[in-house]
Amino acid sequence: MAEDKLFSGESKNIEYKVTVPEKSEKYMKTVVAFANGRGGKIVFGIDDKTLDIVGMDVDNIYKTMDAITNAISDACEPAIRPDVALQTVKDKTVIVVEILPGAQRPYYIKSQGMVDGTYVRVSGTTRHVEGYMLKELILEGQNRYFDSEICQNMPVSDSEIEELCKSMKETALKNTWQDSEKAKIKDVTKNTLISWGVLKDAEGKVYPTNAYALLTGKMPQMPVIQCGVFKGTNRAHFVDRREFEGSIQEQMEAAYQYVLEKINMGMTIMGMYRQDVYELPTDSIRELIANAVAHRSYLEPGNIQVALFDDRLEVTSPGMLLNNVTILKMLEGYSKPRNPAIARAFAYMKIIEKWGTGIPRLFEACEEYGLPKPELVDFDGDFRVNMYRKVKGEFGVNGVTTQTTQTHQSTQSKKSTLSDDDKKILELVHNYPSMSQREYANELGWNLDRVKYYLRKMKTQELIKRVGNSHSGYWEVLAEVNQLQN
Repeated sequence: MAEDKLFSGESKNIEYKVTVPEKSEKYMKTVVAFANGRGGKIVFGIDDKTLDIVGMDVDNIYKTMDAITNAISDACEPAIRPDVALQTVKDKTVIVVEILPGAQRPYYIKSQGMVDGTYVRVSGTTRHVEGYMLKELILEGQNRYFDSEICQNMPVSDSEIEELCKSMKETALKNTWQDSEKAKIKDVTKNTLISWGVLKDAEGKVYPTNAYALLTGKMPQMPVIQCGVFKGTNRAHFVDRREFEGSIQEQMEAAYQYVLEKINMGMTIMGMYRQDVYELPTDSIRELIANAVAHRSYLEPGNIQVALFDDRLEVTSPGMLLNNVTILKMLEGYSKPRNPAIARAFAYMKIIEKWGTGIPRLFEACEEYGLPKPELVDFDGDFRVNMYRKVKGEFGVNGVTTQTTQTHQSTQSKKSTLSDDDKKILELVHNYPSMSQREYANELGWNLDRVKYYLRKMKTQELIKRVGNSHSGYWEVLAEVNQLQN
């Protein structure tokens, strides 16, 4: 690790010790915390308060390194093999002990036992693991998932299974706007639910899993989504608050509609056309809430919170990011579902799209709306996304503004922002307005999701609009393509 990072202060993955404590337990907590998390380094020979590089006794330094290695191997269960190395900085030698993320979680201090001796890293500090986090570590170490575990003491009948299958297909059809795509939606069967992990076949009998209980709203101590509007930029003063119950998909939809009722709506007139425009991208709002539902920790007793402030929409999901998942990876489209059974069910119902695409699309949508970049925060056992609103006054009196813009004027303002891909799809729509989305994809050599994204983008920019229904309608281009390409 580069010196500027190694000696820049303690963090989630770096801790300093001025010397090696006589009692190894004083640093062994951090060792198991790193192994239970994303790994980290303990640097011996640095004062953790002043960050002064004190250095280690070089005459006995190799003996000290062996002692550290043996102490870690002897004290931890399962065994942890550290990488112990020397580093010289400003003529002082320090010992750097690197602990890699472990695959056999939970790791704990053997003498204290699993319950008392398991520690995790939270916000740069080492903490004793809470009960729900220990359960999650145990499942993770066994490559199991809470949502795919059998929901104890819950009976399920064939008629109830059929009802869920029917409801899921109805939701999928409702969330699919093109008739040709609706025709491709297959029936959900009992075997489908078993393959997803919504049901479990054990010894010839079918049992409901926690995913089934959550999708039907029958989970014991069913979590809820809490929504609130606050005055100002902190939680000091409530303006309004609601809690939504029911199945997780019903809660998600109710929370989404609640946000739409509370945010501002403006109006744009493009030539002869009037367009209602929300201040925030609605697809992103929906996906933020859906992702919180699909990826939260259901072992943690907290609830998803959707909070609207003067300057931002804040969606908080219980549960830290999973190991090997970082904010940087998420920005690049990486995803590791915490609840794969729920994620599969949501993907079928068109509630979420491909795993990992939501965060990159959120940033793209906010950029297109002229909004500040969203903020992703991993803190204190929760994960939060902040979507920032337009500054006060941009939506006029009572959140309503009117922009009367002729098409050619709008064309000039958008011309410089169109990418080559924008121009390709716009020209194809202009030449073949009645083509299906799949036909556009085949013509361009793109996948279907990419075509859907660009059509939504063109609609948002009011460059195209849909005339008629999804089956027999067509696209109308609201600007001259040759002007946009010049």
